[in-house]
Amino acid sequence: MAVAPFSDKYWSSIEAISTREARAVQDERLREQIAHLAANSAFYREKFSQHHVDVTRVRTVEDLAGLPFTEKYELRDSLVEHPPLGAHVAVDAGDIVQIQASSGTTGSPSYVGLTASDIATWCELGARALYANGFRPGDRLLHAFGMSKGFVGGLPVVQILQYMGIVDIPIGAEAGAERLLRVQADQRPNALIGTPYFLTHLAEQAPKIVGRAARELGVRAISVGGEPGGGLPSVRDNLEALWGATAREMLGGTDIACTYWGECEVGDGMHFLSPDLMIAELIDPETGEQIAPHEGAQGELVYTALRRQASALLRFRTRDHVVVTGTDCRCGRTGYKVRCIGRTDDMLIVRGINVFPSAIKQLVLELAPETTGEMRIRADFEGHSTQRPLPLLVEHATGMSEEQQENLRAALEERIRSALNVKTVVSLVPDGTLKRPDHVKVALIERVTS
Repeated sequence: MAVAPFSDKYWSSIEAISTREARAVQDERLREQIAHLAANSAFYREKFSQHHVDVTRVRTVEDLAGLPFTEKYELRDSLVEHPPLGAHVAVDAGDIVQIQASSGTTGSPSYVGLTASDIATWCELGARALYANGFRPGDRLLHAFGMSKGFVGGLPVVQILQYMGIVDIPIGAEAGAERLLRVQADQRPNALIGTPYFLTHLAEQAPKIVGRAARELGVRAISVGGEPGGGLPSVRDNLEALWGATAREMLGGTDIACTYWGECEVGDGMHFLSPDLMIAELIDPETGEQIAPHEGAQGELVYTALRRQASALLRFRTRDHVVVTGTDCRCGRTGYKVRCIGRTDDMLIVRGINVFPSAIKQLVLELAPETTGEMRIRADFEGHSTQRPLPLLVEHATGMSEEQQENLRAALEERIRSALNVKTVVSLVPDGTLKRPDHVKVALIERVTS
């Protein structure tokens, strides 16, 4: 059954409560969640014992700093040693009504169990994010995230949209550009969701496939996520120009929920929207120390679920590296705002300088139309660190002379050196050489062997 929004501005009144009110709610629910884990999760009972945690002394959000993190590898080990859902599952098997899976880029995916209550919580989290993005009850939406493999961009997004009273047309990215665009042209849904680079590719194919520009196909609002980049000005501006629609970003993840950060109409970062349902900490990825979320602060996001029954997590390290873009907003929402600039485990260190692939992607995009925007880092070294210039493959536009290509190559190397203090060796390839995004996200780093 669909749930009505609180107002024209917010899905939930929680989005505009004061920091003091939010903290009071979090303190109460944290005590309840800790008690639930201690009573029902063998994984956390063992973790508390190993780290000498007295759960009765965890009373406030401030007490989290003294608790251990939960790492992704621990969850993988738990799933292997205690199938099917690991020792961290905190309900009886009969209470599980749905299981979702991560992308599983190495080996088996991670599996997440959900109770009926957990699904309702995921829907509420997602509704707040997508409402901030501009989706409204009564909208009709073309679903261009991947629908297969148990990914949270599939069925959970359908459930969120139905909860909001939005009609989902679940075609899925796997169907390909032709099918999606023909459905868009036939059904004229006014909302669109998917990864930013795939939706850009989709729009670019519209004239060839349906004989009309994407901006003529009736889309009013776009929500993008699933990979960094949707908030970059060049990506956003391009999407909005191609589709003739607003494009806003959201952020989530399989382990905690489908989506729970959402960008409002101001468009300068994604709000934290649900202090009643989760705690979001910002930490230094090297030291683990907490960082206050003031404007300009950077760090890794760490989450604690507050209303999770089944695969509940405490201080889960996401490896999502974000920059805080603001702590207040004229939209009235009180949650601080972030941009995701990459994953700490994707970060490269080039002669001592930290570099995120998305930062290089932005610089390449800014030189369009001379570049197509497609690029790959050809990592010819082990690990994440190198003392050599960074090899970079970039697509150039069709019809460029050799002189124009040489000027573009030099401009790219100088632009990256100036902006990031990193030396690169750019090789140009023709338009169409590099794989385009589809239902599987395209990695910006390609490992090559010498």
